Amino acid sequence: MSDPASGGPAPYPPWFFDRDDPTPDDRFYSPPRLVTHIDDGAIAAVGELYAELGVDASGRVLDLMSSWVSHLRSAPAELVVLGMNAAELAANPMATERVVQDLNVDPALPFADASFDAVLCCVSVDYLVRPVDVLAEAARVLRPGAPLVLTFSNRCFPTKAVHGWLVADEPGRCAIVADYVRRAGGFTAPEVSLRTPGRRTYRGDPLYSVVARRLPTD
Repeated sequence: MSDPASGGPAPYPPWFFDRDDPTPDDRFYSPPRLVTHIDDGAIAAVGELYAELGVDASGRVLDLMSSWVSHLRSAPAELVVLGMNAAELAANPMATERVVQDLNVDPALPFADASFDAVLCCVSVDYLVRPVDVLAEAARVLRPGAPLVLTFSNRCFPTKAVHGWLVADEPGRCAIVADYVRRAGGFTAPEVSLRTPGRRTYRGDPLYSVVARRLPTD
């Protein structure tokens, strides 16, 4: 049995990347949704993480599976937003370039090797049916030492999230995303963290991150 995400030995059961709604994603995402999908506390945690990593001050940043807001505290010199809905991308005030692309149909990124100073993906990794392929492409387009920043919470569109995500608990989802990064190759060991306070004192949306950096190329 092979892994549908990578073509290698399967660490996941064959149903893992199935979804309740297998219809083409462009139908589901065709109506613009100019809303946020996490609460204010989680949004602030995303912005704080980007600031800590220096993404705001980067030269060229790629925001994958993006929308009308990228949660950066300030705009980098260039922000390329890639997503499913042209109207949402057009409304993103920080964007300098917009690309409409369904990564579940074509995970190949239309950018040159080593052309970005950061790659971001906020609350969307749970929808990828070929995540290892997408993250391998992220490694290709990142400059050595540049960060890959994946953030996620416990909210999703359940009919479009992969089944493996839906059956996992929050620590399990962190382990899944870290495994995607390892299997993609080209990155330092992924660092997993909870960016919002622990559940005993915090009642908002949790915000988790998995961060890795592009390894030097030969």
